[in-house]
Amino acid sequence: QVRLVESGGGLVQAGGSLRLSCEASGIAFRSYTMAWNRQAPGKPRELVAAISPGGSTDYGDSVKGRFTISRENSKNTVYLQMNSLRPEDTAVYYCATVEHNYWGQGTRVTVSS
Repeated sequence: QVRLVESGGGLVQAGGSLRLSCEASGIAFRSYTMAWNRQAPGKPRELVAAISPGGSTDYGDSVKGRFTISRENSKNTVYLQMNSLRPEDTAVYYCATVEHNYWGQGTRVTVSS
């Protein structure tokens, strides 16, 4: 059974930081491209960041220079370090695999102004 479990969301003031974690089980984690997506109320889901098995990364334009995705294969975990948070970063953040499109349940991030 595939499971992706996100953690680390919460309430933070604008300009603050949070680190999200996603622990995977039931997959050969090191072989998967992992992604963080988000969905804000009333807005479509968007890609935040992705990281390949080899460590290549890609970011959405709105988070470039502020967010960093990383992975720790020994722990089957992908991280999203979020700095300089803005109110418009408020959303539910989902961890997902690019291959086979497995998704976690999401973790909520709220940034207050």
